[in-house]
Amino acid sequence: MNKLSECITNKNISYVPVWFMRQAGRYLPEFREIRKNNQNFIELCLNSKLATEITLQPLKKFDLDAAIIFSDILMIPHGLGQTVEFKKGEGPILGNLDLEKFLKTEGKEFIIKIGPVYEAISKVKKNINNKNVIGFSGAPWTLLVYILNQKSPKKNFNANKIINDKLLVDKILKKLEEIICLHIEKQIEAGADVIQIFDSWAGLLAKDDLDKYCYEPTRKIIEDLKHKNIPIICFPKGIGKNYEDFCSIVKPNCISIDYEIDPRWAKKNLKNIPI
Repeated sequence: MNKLSECITNKNISYVPVWFMRQAGRYLPEFREIRKNNQNFIELCLNSKLATEITLQPLKKFDLDAAIIFSDILMIPHGLGQTVEFKKGEGPILGNLDLEKFLKTEGKEFIIKIGPVYEAISKVKKNINNKNVIGFSGAPWTLLVYILNQKSPKKNFNANKIINDKLLVDKILKKLEEIICLHIEKQIEAGADVIQIFDSWAGLLAKDDLDKYCYEPTRKIIEDLKHKNIPIICFPKGIGKNYEDFCSIVKPNCISIDYEIDPRWAKKNLKNIPI
């Protein structure tokens, strides 16, 4: 057995699959060469030929168990009409939010705009044997942070500034839940065998706010996608020992832990779930 998806769903196995979260990283000279000639990161993600090539590069060098599609969590705000660009030394910069356009963007329009991501998944699937393709999405909270903060929240970020406008937040979260489900479904249809949901900024939330903004939105997405019978890995980065609550409420098929979590603590406290 050497399929990540089977290792997640079948607990009676001795095989431990290996994949790297940033497989097509800066360590690959082939990737750096492509990146040098393609400065617009969003356009690169939407170039199905190059996205396929980048996704496959690590598997040509190493006998990894899965390929994670070369894309970005910010394809969702891009697909909903918010401009996204990546500036060297600054990271992602998002344009002003046109709320009406954002909320009125239909699923068909989104799929057309993001279509090359699904094309790349399909191409990757045809080029790998007995290995899995991992698709992914940002979680609602993390995407909300980028959409409203318009940049990375690494510096001087106060979650309450966003949370205080409850009407706005609820509207955006509802739209994001709908589009994330659609985005994941299209990735599965294209050939993704496993999905990872990245809540990269879950750690910004106070414990009392985790349920509303982290657990519940992600739980709804997983519940909505159950009929697809595809393993879903969740990564609620930075929530510390609240990983226990996350797993019991959200019920993902597998959990990714971050560098602040002692793996021995995770093994002891996160029961009946692959880590």
